[in-house]
Amino acid sequence: MRPLAWLATVAGVSLIGALALWLTRRTLRRVAIHALHDFQTRLARYKLQERRLAKAALAGDPVITAAVRDHMAAHGLAEPAVRRRVNIYLDEMIPHFSVLSYYKIGYNLAKIFVNLLYKVSVDYQDEAALARIPKRDVVVYLMNHRSNADYVVVAYVLAHGVHVSYAVGEWARAWPLEYVFKSFGAYFIRRRFREPLYHAVLERYVQLITKNGVTQGIFPEGGLTRDGRLRPAKLGLLDYICRTLLDPAFARDIWFVPVAINYDRVLEDRSLIRELTDQRDRPGRMAQLLTVTSYVASNTARLLTGRLKRYGRAAVNFGTPLSLRGWLRSAPEGALAWPKERRLPELERLGREMLDRIGAVLPVTPVPLAAAALLSFNQTVIRRSVVLERMDELRDRLHEVNGKVVRGGARIADIWDRAWRMLRMRRLVVAEGDSLVVLPRGRPLLEYYANSIAHLVPIRGPRAPFHKAHEVESDLPRLNVKPREAR
Repeated sequence: MRPLAWLATVAGVSLIGALALWLTRRTLRRVAIHALHDFQTRLARYKLQERRLAKAALAGDPVITAAVRDHMAAHGLAEPAVRRRVNIYLDEMIPHFSVLSYYKIGYNLAKIFVNLLYKVSVDYQDEAALARIPKRDVVVYLMNHRSNADYVVVAYVLAHGVHVSYAVGEWARAWPLEYVFKSFGAYFIRRRFREPLYHAVLERYVQLITKNGVTQGIFPEGGLTRDGRLRPAKLGLLDYICRTLLDPAFARDIWFVPVAINYDRVLEDRSLIRELTDQRDRPGRMAQLLTVTSYVASNTARLLTGRLKRYGRAAVNFGTPLSLRGWLRSAPEGALAWPKERRLPELERLGREMLDRIGAVLPVTPVPLAAAALLSFNQTVIRRSVVLERMDELRDRLHEVNGKVVRGGARIADIWDRAWRMLRMRRLVVAEGDSLVVLPRGRPLLEYYANSIAHLVPIRGPRAPFHKAHEVESDLPRLNVKPREAR
């Protein structure tokens, strides 16, 4: 009887456990569905399928199979060894998206992070054009890359309406960031990794999720800007996405939406400038993780002691979307099927057009405007009243080229006050009576922020990048701009 009683007990416990697991999964599924309804999210069903299905689809892909054979022949390896290599790449790329992780944890953390550090502004150049994108079509957001906070800021801004799968570089492939990003639906890419087998796997994965309607977010510059300027487009991911149209079963269109981001303070600005002047100064993955941890800890301490101050504006502007099928009508027939060396020069035109659209709507926040005004004199000591006058002239110039000045209708003194709080806090500029003194150590950062809008209002006069001393006698030349009426 005792063995039977023991078996009955085990069976009862197992039944209760299975029932509890079933109820838990059912509850979590219901919570996830409510989250999607609350956020009115446009989410491709494909994102909710199991990872093994995507791996199975790609493992039998004829393009990847051909790449496996080429790799075997080139390196003298057996097929099982090469297939294991392909599985490693697929494990890196394919996320394990969780609705609850993204909307119940990630969104709330992003909301706290963004609103503690910044005052967020969002603007649309052509909201009607965005609304006219057919729901069945695929949307890809193309963004300039100023900070690693871009991922968080744009995801937070877009959370009510759309989920974005980011292409993330190697910097985030460290525990626990890798797990977090994968649960948010991001896929990892190895930048500057030239192996043909890897790129065949990456191309087919990107095309697989594109064909299945996954909304993606990519940084066409290929990495963070080190000097503050927009960088030329890298064409790898753009090429992969465009060539999805070669699949005759794919009848939808792909829409590229330009997204421009700018800040009054980029969290990594000093380290980015150091990397620009000395590539060897770039920290390793563990050093970056320790820096981020230290940064979070110090700001948490400031928050708890009431000393945390916002870093000014984080502004996101959305430009007019571009239809890929519409763009191809102006390209040579069959351009996407051309060999790579002939195809990429044609796609460079698309990359330039998208970066031009991003640059055209790049938001001008107070610090970049003030930095451009201060540097335009090529002097160390400038009267405050003259700086404000120059800021007003620059704002006029920006209005003439349809520049997106954040709160552009405010009094110029108010815009200066917002910039001044950040310049003073970071010891970039100090006040002496009615004059402003640009500190030598502050000039590289001023140039970094002024460069973000240099394509809209070029800074006067040729200068070597990130110089440390400027003592130029001048009569403070005025920009050739018509004066505006008093506000």
